[in-house]
Amino acid sequence: MSRAEPGGAGGPWLDAHYDPVAGLHSFSSCVALADLSGDGESRLVVGDLGSGAPGGGMKLKVYRGTALLSESALLDLPSGLVAFFMDLHQPRSPAVAVASGPCVYVYKNLRPYFKFTLPGLEVNALEQDVWQQAREGQIDPLTLREMLEGIRKKAAVPLSVRSLRFLSLETGDMDEFVQLHKQQPIKRQTVITCIGTLKKSTADEDGVSCLVIGTESSEVFVLDPEAFIILSKMSLPAPPTMMDVTGQFDVEFRITVACRNGNIYILRRESDKPKYSIELPSHPVGLVRVGKNVVVGCSDESLQAFTQKGKKLWKAVLPAPITSMAAMDLPTRGFQAVLLGLANCEIHLYRDKNLLSTIKTPDVVSSICFGRYGREDGTLIVTTKGGGLMVKILKRTAAFDHQDGATGPPPAQNVRLNVPKKTKLYVDQTLRERESGLSMHRAFQMDLSRLRLTAAKSYVEALESSLAPMSSSLTEPLKMNAVVQGLGPAFKLTLNVQNTAACRPVANLSVSFLYDESLYRMRSPYLRIPLLVPGLIYPVETFVECTSDKGISDIIKVFVLHEGRSSPLLTAHINMPVSEGLTLN
Repeated sequence: MSRAEPGGAGGPWLDAHYDPVAGLHSFSSCVALADLSGDGESRLVVGDLGSGAPGGGMKLKVYRGTALLSESALLDLPSGLVAFFMDLHQPRSPAVAVASGPCVYVYKNLRPYFKFTLPGLEVNALEQDVWQQAREGQIDPLTLREMLEGIRKKAAVPLSVRSLRFLSLETGDMDEFVQLHKQQPIKRQTVITCIGTLKKSTADEDGVSCLVIGTESSEVFVLDPEAFIILSKMSLPAPPTMMDVTGQFDVEFRITVACRNGNIYILRRESDKPKYSIELPSHPVGLVRVGKNVVVGCSDESLQAFTQKGKKLWKAVLPAPITSMAAMDLPTRGFQAVLLGLANCEIHLYRDKNLLSTIKTPDVVSSICFGRYGREDGTLIVTTKGGGLMVKILKRTAAFDHQDGATGPPPAQNVRLNVPKKTKLYVDQTLRERESGLSMHRAFQMDLSRLRLTAAKSYVEALESSLAPMSSSLTEPLKMNAVVQGLGPAFKLTLNVQNTAACRPVANLSVSFLYDESLYRMRSPYLRIPLLVPGLIYPVETFVECTSDKGISDIIKVFVLHEGRSSPLLTAHINMPVSEGLTLN
């Protein structure tokens, strides 16, 4: 491979090839690496979705190294692509299965080999009767439309595509549509949403595999690799979008399926319905199995891991939405991780919830595939949103930080603490606590009850004498705090008064000060408070002058009074600071 371009030479990856105008538009589910010729050299197989431009239709492309080896036209958009061994013939070369619409197209030696079509769905009997009446001329198109509308609202079996298309037409186009389609039989055909492979009886790398197909009708089929008949059929609560398959069909297998309702279901051999269910906080956009755990990329920019029974293990927050996701498996090194393509033009490598490596890309990643390409075991294949193709090779000397990727407690937890030896006093105290544990507990409870009683009495006395900073009155709920400013002998005293009621104002309030007249002189010992609007803080200011030169201080008592009441609403004690000197006259 030629050495080129982006991302730089740093890190564990080597830049092997980059073609920004390769014209590849695909997803991770439509990309695979396989030794198609049996010569030990793997090829890149891509189900190209097409660019939408003239001549840029759907194609099956095969790359060898950096060159396009072959391409074949596809009849419909591919929804998935897998390489699998369908027989025991020599030389051992896999076939390629492409899921497209309701069909699976099987290619062997890069040539069309077999076409499997999903069985048709049940057709609504009432719908058939209505179209039969239209065929015989008993009803006109408007009546046909009304009857189909009624069937769609009440029937358990959905309408066919023909009827749904007819209901979406304008009135002037109905007659032409009926004349064109009324003689044709009604069919309901589902489509394939995802595809995977399941080993038939052995776990060998080149063992015969079955095809596993997920459909829009919320069903999963397992196909025989030689006769292409349905070996097993399983039902799901919602249409599947992604799947991961492990095990052998004849022994035991698990099919992990992410569905369109935002849940993940696990299917097993002995049941035709899900065995376990995993509920996610947001819809899944990627699904990878790492060991016995399931790693899910979610649309809320998070990566989460679960056990096979649905227990959540960990969660990692990502810096951007996930655009593609794939597994990174190196059996020779015993290394398994997850590759994530993000919308911020980065590829992140995660082992568990630890970020091991970051790759900068020139464009948003649309698909990721890791495996053996050519004769290199650790090759990363990336396609971008603009149609580019990137190939990166993992360095043979690359060693990821095991501390960053290791799970469990931090290393500092393994450091032994220097705990002193037990002294005789400690041992005696321990023996005393064992012997007198009951009496010590009773004494503690008694002291705790007394403390609570004393605190309650003090609180009641404070409320009754209005010594608390908040009023206990339900009609005038007030709160006050005092601030003293200055170094002396002149001080500025500010009272912040607030009405804490929800919507009721308080009026007819005043403030009075009680102090030692031999120590202090106050300019305004009695102040009127304006109407207090709920929620607002009203500052009430006055000035205090210390008249003593002995360097002593005292308490100034503040009373918030209500007109016509003898007891104050609030009382505050202000500890005045020591004055630094007297004013010279």
